[in-house]
Amino acid sequence: MKRLFYILVMVSAVLTSVHAQEENTERRTPQATRGQRETIERNSGLPDLTVRAQDMNERMTQEIGNARWMRVIYREIDLTKEENAPLYYPVRPMNEQKNLFFLLFQLMSEGKVIAYEYLDGYEAFDDSHRADMKTILDRAYIYYDEVPGRPGEQPSYILNESDIPSEDVRSYYVKEAWYFDQHNSVFDVKTLAICPILTTAGDFGEQRMPLFWLPYENIRPYITNTYIMTSNMNNAKTFTIDDYFRRRMFEGKIIKTENLMNRTLQEYYPEPDSLRLAQEQIEAQLKAFETSLYWQPDTTTQVAATTKEKKAARATKASTKTTTKTKTPKAQSTSSSGSAPVRSVRRR
Repeated sequence: MKRLFYILVMVSAVLTSVHAQEENTERRTPQATRGQRETIERNSGLPDLTVRAQDMNERMTQEIGNARWMRVIYREIDLTKEENAPLYYPVRPMNEQKNLFFLLFQLMSEGKVIAYEYLDGYEAFDDSHRADMKTILDRAYIYYDEVPGRPGEQPSYILNESDIPSEDVRSYYVKEAWYFDQHNSVFDVKTLAICPILTTAGDFGEQRMPLFWLPYENIRPYITNTYIMTSNMNNAKTFTIDDYFRRRMFEGKIIKTENLMNRTLQEYYPEPDSLRLAQEQIEAQLKAFETSLYWQPDTTTQVAATTKEKKAARATKASTKTTTKTKTPKAQSTSSSGSAPVRSVRRR
């Protein structure tokens, strides 16, 4: 009986192991166990926020509450342009390099960054407007594995790198604030949030779908350590993604300014030429306001100097005219009444 019992135990163990192997081979998505999730998080290469990083992020935060003048502007960054290519390439992870959307999506799937719903002109970054990660994945048709969190925590999601649509995100919305703080005498630009735009091919052509808003202050501690190549002539990675936004190395066209009626520039100026002129006018207004903040020379002194210069120019012009004007002497008449013809004699 004992031998029979041992034989049954061994057979059941072998069958259990074979069944587990079959399940592992049939399952194509990543495993959703807690131990494997922790291993993936450790091997993902994403930096963990330390106390020093959090303190530095707080010190780098620009306070615009005391601003006496501010203008909120929405821009669209086209990643297909060469000026904005550092945020798009490589479209797939290569040699430990990742583009911006791949990095942001990894942070969101691991619960390190919170995304907020995309609302056209009414962005609110509070708990009631949090974007559901599962809804975003379902809308973008991304395969995932859901890992239930601990009591009171949000579930996390495990994604394959090949399922992240980093190649289809070809543009971003950037919300920024141009402000002047009179108390600190500072005129600067603050990036408030970014929104990736997913471009998909449908039955009616390409369709653009803004996914979510990410406050820039929440993602800055992570992109500060992500270096990118910004030049074709210099392949050294000397700038980070944070430098790219803070130094305003990107090129983005203005699509909207914050207004009471919440209208875009396209609604005000439907024609392409008028829209382009309106965008140039807004850029000129920002530069003119910044120039007006600095000290300008006295207008009376400037007018007097210009008057003296004009008088000196007139005097020099008059003198040159008098010197160039020459008087030609009158030719003496050879047939005068008191003169006789003179015959020259050649001396031999």
